[in-house]
Amino acid sequence: MKVCVLMPALNEESSIGATIDDVDVEKLEEKGYDVEIVVVDGDSNDRTREIAEEKGARVIIERRRGYGRAYKTGFESCKDCDIIVTGDADGTYPFSTISELIEILEGENLDFITTDRFGSQEEGAMSSMHRFGNMVLSITLRFLYGVDIMDSQSGMWIFRRKKLDALNLTSDGMPLSEEIKIEAFSKLKAREVPIHYTKRIGEKKIRSFKDGFSCFWFLFKKKLAE
Repeated sequence: MKVCVLMPALNEESSIGATIDDVDVEKLEEKGYDVEIVVVDGDSNDRTREIAEEKGARVIIERRRGYGRAYKTGFESCKDCDIIVTGDADGTYPFSTISELIEILEGENLDFITTDRFGSQEEGAMSSMHRFGNMVLSITLRFLYGVDIMDSQSGMWIFRRKKLDALNLTSDGMPLSEEIKIEAFSKLKAREVPIHYTKRIGEKKIRSFKDGFSCFWFLFKKKLAE
């Protein structure tokens, strides 16, 4: 069985190496999994691609911008994978716990796991404004869609690749993170699992107000289109 660890990246030379090193490859291989790390690079102008390749990752360049676009390109490139694990390339997500999360996926016969960053966070990992925005988005998602999760914007997911065909993913931007959860929890056997979230390495890329409004509006737009 093959596990693909999929990371979108843009100018993450300060963090990409440590993030790849954090993947618990040895534990996964001991359990019989083949492991491939795939970095979808948004045409970085620093050493992100070079460092990723030095660390053994397969690098795909996606010049079309957008968080969702990067993931869709990555999903297409991982068609030979059985399980996909996602997360940012900035050192915030605990890739060292992938084997444990896959154990939950397999042990409970789940199709999709999303993660909750709010139960355990390193000090300074998320600003008060970011935390408030996430709370508003998560409450709105629960109200509109009845999806009982605490963290609608978490970017760490663990899921069976073959189940992607059942999901209608329309967003090429930040809203893909909430959209994949709406789709998975309505169509698949899914669960939210708590993780420990840490401070990012390097400069933050998220545009708080613009991205937050885009995600908020998307929730209503998708609902109206149903």
